[in-house]
Amino acid sequence: MLATLIPLFDHSMSVCAYSVFAQKENFLLNPRYLGVGRYDGAANVVGFELIESMGLETVAGDQMVFIEMNNIALFSDIAEQCNAPHDKTVLLVDQELPAEGKYINRLKELKADKYKLAITKLPVSRFEEYREVLSLMDFIMLNHKKIDISKAKVYFSKVYPGVKLIAINVDSQEEYDRLKEGGGYDLYEGEFFRMPVKKGTEELAPLKVNYLELLKVVNDIDFDLTDAASVIERDPALTLSMLKMVNRMTVNSGINSVKHAAAMLGQRELKRWINTAATKELCVDRPSELMRISMIRARFAENLAPVFKMASQSSELFLMGLFSVLDIIIEKPMEEALEMVRVSREIRQALLEKTGPFWPLYDFMIQYEHASWQEVSRQMVVGDIEMDPVYQAYVDSLRWFRDLFSQD
Repeated sequence: MLATLIPLFDHSMSVCAYSVFAQKENFLLNPRYLGVGRYDGAANVVGFELIESMGLETVAGDQMVFIEMNNIALFSDIAEQCNAPHDKTVLLVDQELPAEGKYINRLKELKADKYKLAITKLPVSRFEEYREVLSLMDFIMLNHKKIDISKAKVYFSKVYPGVKLIAINVDSQEEYDRLKEGGGYDLYEGEFFRMPVKKGTEELAPLKVNYLELLKVVNDIDFDLTDAASVIERDPALTLSMLKMVNRMTVNSGINSVKHAAAMLGQRELKRWINTAATKELCVDRPSELMRISMIRARFAENLAPVFKMASQSSELFLMGLFSVLDIIIEKPMEEALEMVRVSREIRQALLEKTGPFWPLYDFMIQYEHASWQEVSRQMVVGDIEMDPVYQAYVDSLRWFRDLFSQD
């Protein structure tokens, strides 16, 4: 199985929900699933497995989760497959759902059972045909490139006043800003929050400069523990966090200085902790999803290292994932951002040039994150990569991110 989470944002760039995109098989290795085997086990909703194995709080925190439903699974015992709260579970159907009696009645049953409903890929030309279906929906996903939102918001406010509109395929910050200013949409989904920064903004705040200096110190080839400790001591939040962590690790040790704590951790663990903690602090005034992406990419890249036969470079791959959105976090072009820290040539090649030994793993990770399953499947076939280790690597990264914050 393959599965990933795609965030949905509101007007303030806060994540309000996640869509679970999942695929049961590698269709390139099992083409029958595109034909006669398409509905094998179709009553089992693939996305529910991710939620059940990890818990909704790990997958999405307190947000709603959109789950794709086919026409067979819609009639299954959904509550038996997934025990997540009904009001946090959004069942997502598409234009293949017939606007007929038994389907409409089933939607009414699910609605009465407190599930939320959504529909996507429904062309405007079929809105009238789907009038009764649309009247039951809580959300409708619209491709903003193919619809006049000024007309759509008038239509929906009159005919379906309770439905919330979601703009999908928002590819740039400019598109997001324009759609937000025009009004009509309640949520947005797309790549706009991960677009590379082309031009730097104002000067960085002194505190952020301190974090970047710390990152530069610890990513030197043979950094000095005392130098790192001196930079940490400038920031009370980092100091407190580090002392709490080390005292948890060494029960009854009574460590009360940064230098002592640094010595206890050692160079390798201190480097890992600083890279993670400083990146978290750099994200405090940015959309929360950026920190989540940075952390999950870091762990996912590290977990994929043995899959790509690069286990000995797992620490560097962790750093590559962690810094993969550094340009967006500090609002500087990536080349300038990487100059502010110290990373290996291989990381620079992957993040700046899309070349080098780390690039195939990085590209695979991004394709997976975007749920580009056809390309992911192709790369797995070419690289002789099994599906299960990849899925487990991603699931572990979600759990690690959850545990990272449960310790704060």
